[in-house]
Amino acid sequence: MSDRYLAFANSGLGHWLTGTLGMPQPVPIDRDPQRIARTALLADAGGGRLLPQLTEELRALDVALVDGGDMPGFDALLVDASGCRTVADTDALYRVLHGHIRAIAANGRILLLTTDPAEAPDAEAAAIWRGLEGLARSLGKEARRAIAVQLVHVPLSAPAALSSSLAFLLSGRSAYVSGQVIRIGAAPLSLPETPRQRVVLVTGASRGIGAAIASCFARQGAHVVGLDVPAAEPVLREQAARLGGSALALDLTAEDAPARIAEDAATHGGYDVVVHNAGITRDKTIARMDPGRWDAVMAVNLAAPMRITAALLAAGQIRHGGRIVAVSSLSGIAGNMGQTNYALSKAGVIGWVERLARDVAPLGITANAVAPGFIETQMTAAIPFLIREAGRRMNAMGQGGQPEDVAEAIAWLADPASGGINGEVVRVCGQSLLGA
Repeated sequence: MSDRYLAFANSGLGHWLTGTLGMPQPVPIDRDPQRIARTALLADAGGGRLLPQLTEELRALDVALVDGGDMPGFDALLVDASGCRTVADTDALYRVLHGHIRAIAANGRILLLTTDPAEAPDAEAAAIWRGLEGLARSLGKEARRAIAVQLVHVPLSAPAALSSSLAFLLSGRSAYVSGQVIRIGAAPLSLPETPRQRVVLVTGASRGIGAAIASCFARQGAHVVGLDVPAAEPVLREQAARLGGSALALDLTAEDAPARIAEDAATHGGYDVVVHNAGITRDKTIARMDPGRWDAVMAVNLAAPMRITAALLAAGQIRHGGRIVAVSSLSGIAGNMGQTNYALSKAGVIGWVERLARDVAPLGITANAVAPGFIETQMTAAIPFLIREAGRRMNAMGQGGQPEDVAEAIAWLADPASGGINGEVVRVCGQSLLGA
């Protein structure tokens, strides 16, 4: 659905008028998945330890390192704040950000890198490292011009598995991900190389975000098993033919659904990636909600992913090095009027993933979640105009996200090189003003 306000605010008259009236002036987002930062300034704020690894990683991505004083308009600012451990040390951080934030190009990136406060050597370091979360989120709201800001936590004990995450966070694929705290652990033990084509199960694949996820993985060369309700079978079969995948039409809440999905996985030699995207809404305030609405949402959004995953794991049909990614929602983080059932189910997905991550780690499998905000789909197109406009503007990017924004974030978490990310929940919301 077109965003007429975004187009107007970027026209000559519209830019002048919105500026005069103090209205939002969102910059069009560059989502080109092939675009990656060409130039980056790598800065040290307090004697950090990450500069050698970051330098090596950026060179591997063919990102040119620049001197900020010599080249304004660079694409990314990466700040090693791992050595920033005292209140006095924050002065160096201030100087880096104050001196360079205006020079970052539109659609640029800011990455602050530090260590999880849980690993801090003392209380003051814990305070500073936790404080960087507030700094990063404030920067995301100040930077504007479609500049995304992230705080990346890396471990003290071993080099973090940064390659896939830097490739994602510095590219157009992460355009609608901002204000996030992302924990990237040490690289797991290397997995044996295999020539086999990855097999990816995507539930709720027939339209919207699910269709975008299926297309994204197919572009990467995966065999996509698109799953949706029996009524969507014609669409699934057309999608499978177009993407070179296969279709699986069934009701996720059926008693035999987990067993049937495990049987399908076995025909492919197991799934490499399982994406739990299927979800429904049955909105009413809880005082007016009938039991059927409550039960339906719980069954599809929360019970089905848990039942299916348990069956696949019990049958050994998620391969070693596999990836499980579940779609939560901003409603599961911030709550929403009239969505008590939906919010519970999506918050439950977060709790499930955080625990599941620990259980599957010994198998070389990771479990993560994404939490979309306002995404332009058929569902949001049906929202009343004023509510829809509020949803679009109430984020640091000043516009709605696209289904491919969610798909690209899932593909990043599912990357074979993303094994250092486990138990994380990443919001794809343009840094919504709702929720933490």
